[in-house]
Amino acid sequence: CDSTNAYLQRLVAETDAPEGTVVSTSFQTNGRGQLSNVWEAEEGKNILCSILLRPTSLPIKSQFLISQAISVAIVDVLNSYLDGFFIKWPNDIYYKEDKIAGILIENTLSSAGISTCIIGLGLNVNQQTFRSDAPNPISLFNIIGRETSVPELLQSILERFNKVYELAYTNVALLRENYFNNLLFSGKMRMYSDEGGEFIGKILDVENDGHLIIEDMEGNK
Repeated sequence: CDSTNAYLQRLVAETDAPEGTVVSTSFQTNGRGQLSNVWEAEEGKNILCSILLRPTSLPIKSQFLISQAISVAIVDVLNSYLDGFFIKWPNDIYYKEDKIAGILIENTLSSAGISTCIIGLGLNVNQQTFRSDAPNPISLFNIIGRETSVPELLQSILERFNKVYELAYTNVALLRENYFNNLLFSGKMRMYSDEGGEFIGKILDVENDGHLIIEDMEGNK
């Protein structure tokens, strides 16, 4: 298909697709990442899927909880293969400092709340060589040195997400804690930038809407 997110958007427009619908493909002709970036994926080697949620009872201001839940679920599953996987804010998945997965979340909002949420996931599983100009791609094969069943890995992620997503309704504090504990560079001094330029600081927390709270070397936040 062109992209699983686009396919699922059409499916929602044409049918009454239920929450939990998952669209998966072995190849995308127009895979998308954040900010209109193209997602490179060799045919038949990777997870390329989209998940439909209908979180109508979740407040719009809490929509970042969905991003946190899918990110935590993926890291939990990948760390069962080998430790070293983290979330790079807001929802890229890294092994150490190399990117293994990207997440594209597209919400449809209404006056009543979030009508639909489509979570697009591209996760490099068995691809060994990357030809795009992306700076730091890596796959699970590159990390553990063997092939992994793509359908089985996807099933594990979906099962884990089903459990972690419940926390968005039952225990937000625990979900936020799990997200922060898996956040790359959390609590460590790093170079950051804002409208004032570059500065050295550390991530102290993540607000409910997803914004980072960073403290610089002078104690300013």
